[in-house]
Formats: sequence, structure tokens, C-alpha cells
Amino acid sequence: MSGSRPPAHYEIRIEGVLGERWTGWFEGLQVSSEAGETIISGPVTDQPALHGVLVKVRDLGMCLISVRRLDPGEAGKTPPKGSHQ
Repeated sequence: MSGSRPPAHYEIRIEGVLGERWTGWFEGLQVSSEAGETIISGPVTDQPALHGVLVKVRDLGMCLISVRRLDPGEAGKTPPKGSHQ
């Protein structure tokens, strides 16, 4: 694998709602909420960084719903907005 690849974009959904103030804790990834779920999304440099984000979700004690690598066409789009806190 080459280190010159651009970061992949991911969408991580967890049960429960975290406010946007958590963006800093998730290293600048976008944090939004929709229908009682939190959506953490944005570029992730590599697999170890992705696992680091998942460890933070685990440490919060929140239920992981899904992890999805976004296609390049989806990466620039923001998730549908629900209630933000």
C-alpha cells in the first residue's frame, strides 16, 4: 500500500446523540445527529486512525450501528441534518 493515497471518507453511526462540541474529540470529524443517532463523518487517514475513532466510540459506551466507507462521490456531501445539539 502506498502512503501517498488521499484519506478515505467514512460515516460512522452510533446510537444516541452527541452534540457538535464533540468534533474536537473526534479529531475534526463532523459530528451531527439524526433521528436519535449520531453521525461521525469525514476523512480518515488510514486504518489505524479509523480504529482509533472506533476505540473512542467504545470508550463512550455508545452502541455502534454502522461504519461505512463512502464512495468518492459521496465524500463531499454532508449527511442529512436532523436535530443538532
